[in-house]
Amino acid sequence: MNILFFLNPKSETAYVYDHGTLRQVLETMEYHKYASIPMLNKEGEYVGTITEGDLLWGIKRYTNLNLKEAENIFIQDFPRKADYEAVSADSDMEDLIQKAMNQNFVPVVDDQNKFIGIITRKSIIEYCYEKLKNLPDSY
Repeated sequence: MNILFFLNPKSETAYVYDHGTLRQVLETMEYHKYASIPMLNKEGEYVGTITEGDLLWGIKRYTNLNLKEAENIFIQDFPRKADYEAVSADSDMEDLIQKAMNQNFVPVVDDQNKFIGIITRKSIIEYCYEKLKNLPDSY
């Protein structure tokens, strides 16, 4: 099975840039109601994932933070606990499923490490569920 069947393309996926500000990231995550979001560099390469936890710990480092000050704090300066591992577009289902077991989504990159979209854990589970429903009852 080609994993691109499950791909939410970049054009339909919310993401942030590592040179974006804390305020921009907070507003993007709030608008999309995301707990974690892919982060790209200026070249469009996937560089990691920023999570609510990363933001909370980063904000803790800045005392007396207000929204105006958040415009001067760049997200690339925030330490990240753990980045979601990406898969290449030609990865197999086994690799995709292994990554999805520990991540809410799996970033997908092309052969030049350019971010092309994500595959959600939900879409993988839906696919597996449909396959299981169609198995003969003898299993």
